[in-house]
Amino acid sequence: MTRPERVDVVVIGAGAAGMMCAWEAAKRGRRVVVIDHARAPGEKIRISGGGRCNFTNRGTTPKNYLSANPSFAISALKRYTPEDFIRLVDRHGIAWHEKTLGQLFCDGSARQIVDMLTDGLREAGAALRLSTTVSSVARDGDGFSLATSEGSLACRSLVIASGGKSIPKMGATGFGYEIATQFGLRLVPTRPGLVPLTLDPGLLETIAPLSGVAVEGRARHGKTAFDEAVLFTHRGLSGPAILQISSYWREGEEIELALAPRTDVFGRLREARSTNGRQGPATALAEILPKRLAQAIAEREAGAGNLADLSDKVLRRIDTAVNGWRFKPTGSEGYRTAEVTLGGVDTADLDSRTLEARQMRGLYFIGEVVDVTGWLGGYNFQWAWASGWVAGQNA
Repeated sequence: MTRPERVDVVVIGAGAAGMMCAWEAAKRGRRVVVIDHARAPGEKIRISGGGRCNFTNRGTTPKNYLSANPSFAISALKRYTPEDFIRLVDRHGIAWHEKTLGQLFCDGSARQIVDMLTDGLREAGAALRLSTTVSSVARDGDGFSLATSEGSLACRSLVIASGGKSIPKMGATGFGYEIATQFGLRLVPTRPGLVPLTLDPGLLETIAPLSGVAVEGRARHGKTAFDEAVLFTHRGLSGPAILQISSYWREGEEIELALAPRTDVFGRLREARSTNGRQGPATALAEILPKRLAQAIAEREAGAGNLADLSDKVLRRIDTAVNGWRFKPTGSEGYRTAEVTLGGVDTADLDSRTLEARQMRGLYFIGEVVDVTGWLGGYNFQWAWASGWVAGQNA
């Protein structure tokens, strides 16, 4: 029987968190192997930010994350900050720029971030094994043994960085959750996050002509609201504001949309009625909203006629249609298009200072597989870098 290859650390998952962890562990002199069933590393990095990778957010705080235990992420985020990653990017000569809301993007291709990580692995002596599957993991003394498609491995520390269920066409699976369950860790139920929302057929039919229209709106669920773009699609609603609020929404609950949140629509229409009552409400609304959207709302709420013919009651109805639209989504587009997976390995079973399982020495969980999910805008990458860095100092 062939003896297993023995190393110090095996990292399962060659994504942002996994490669960051492996790089840090290897820099400490640990013998590290990174395994991934994909043919290329860092695929989510490569496609993120429209191919330019929104690699962090300067405004990162624990408040930008959802978790059953919101304070869990504090330790890692304080110990490895956005500025730490920016310095790393700068040292590797990667040019970047800041967009709105603290979001940082590469000037060039997102592949620069992938290359930085893979180059770092190679220079630190870590092995990257792609197109390699893991068929079993077992406790082996005070370490672990793994059966893979490329042979057997034995290690002292095992890091699970296999991500969540989002975007299965890129190879996402529930592997990390299976390993957690195998070793007695609990799971917070998972669901798609940062995902477009779908509407019932009747409502969808009324907004179908608006497909492709985008506005700077506000999406609200309870006390949580996001002021970002809202996009009408042939399936329902998308855009950053919708993706953000989708992480807070649950089926059967209501969402409120404001399509011109910084405008007193009623006041503007009353003023237009007094100064130019012969114009139609759609014309007046088109000064506030995209023409197609203005026309659809005006036709639905006011019908034919001029502003002079409309009462305050009708103008208020138009105002509500613009800035007080309440609706119940029928669901979301699911993991197929979700950018992240909410829920995951219960943080109560992990040490926030090391990301090690409390009841299983040498077993670590990092990145998206953990019940820590960031907002849209570079926050999930920052959690990947921070959790990977922390585990890399300890594995």
